[in-house]
Amino acid sequence: MRTTIFDIAKEANVSIATVSKVINNTGRISEKTRKKVLEVIEKHNYTPNLLATALTSKYSYTLGLMMPNLANPFFGEIAKSVEDRARELGFSVIMCSTEYDAEKEAWYFTLLQKKRVDGVIIISGVENEDAILGQKARAGMPIALVARDIPTLPINTVCVDDFLGGYMAARHLLQLGHRNMGMILENIRAARERLRGFRKALEEEGLTLEDRYVAEGEATIENGKLFAHRLLDKKPSPTAIFATNDILAIGVIRAANERNLKVPDDLSVVGFDNTILATITDPPLTTIAQPMSLMGSTIVDLLVQEIKGEETNKQRIILVPELVLRGSTKEPRQVAQQEGSLAQPSFSGG
Repeated sequence: MRTTIFDIAKEANVSIATVSKVINNTGRISEKTRKKVLEVIEKHNYTPNLLATALTSKYSYTLGLMMPNLANPFFGEIAKSVEDRARELGFSVIMCSTEYDAEKEAWYFTLLQKKRVDGVIIISGVENEDAILGQKARAGMPIALVARDIPTLPINTVCVDDFLGGYMAARHLLQLGHRNMGMILENIRAARERLRGFRKALEEEGLTLEDRYVAEGEATIENGKLFAHRLLDKKPSPTAIFATNDILAIGVIRAANERNLKVPDDLSVVGFDNTILATITDPPLTTIAQPMSLMGSTIVDLLVQEIKGEETNKQRIILVPELVLRGSTKEPRQVAQQEGSLAQPSFSGG
């Protein structure tokens, strides 16, 4: 028969409330009593029934985490940070993969409510989900967003400045001397902000990014390769391509290899996220880094503070991205050939 909290309390000769306080590390308990209770717990290898705890106490000490794509290491790295920080604060995490499917997301919301989670963290959810998130938040479910921003919703948010990230990518390529550029983006709101920033940097130099040099679709290596081939078929062909995540950027490098184009001699490539993939490509990928570990730990802190009523004011934290230079970008051939004979344009910023 499974050991219960009643059994622990009886053998330790304390109340059930005292056992609960020892388990949850709350309340004022003498060190002698705490040690005695812990010894009985260890003796019986007792594990609290979390569902029963949720029914009889204010918290279940469980968080839900929804992420759209387990194949993308960006989401995995944030999820690890979320889980690590949650564990430090005494919370466990239930992870759910939505695959950008609105019906799946709604189903998981219902499941997490049945599991009596204390709150839910969403990593870059489905498009046009503002209504359902607003409904859940108004119903009293603590919700927090990480890696995306919905300015119309009063919920805790931690994300990177996507506009600035796109701007920084374009400035880097402009400073190298690139003028014909293409862009591949995932069909999510954050990526479109990166496109907007990229275009802004070009406009400041009197340049435009024509729609025919922009491709949009699901973030897979195959799509990155397919879209890169389409862009490289344009006349004039781009000398540089910016992809709004590292997965798409790897596809671009593969397309270049299939065309016997050398990266970065014939084609410069810039990614976004700075996942582990950026360090193992050949050549290593120049990319815009998101502070993934900081994002994950910060959103847990904000959500737990909301759950416990320690902070009632919602926060929107926008972090600054960083340009990480590696081996996939350099000046285009025509600029390299002219170097020393023609004055090079000067750019500032970024």
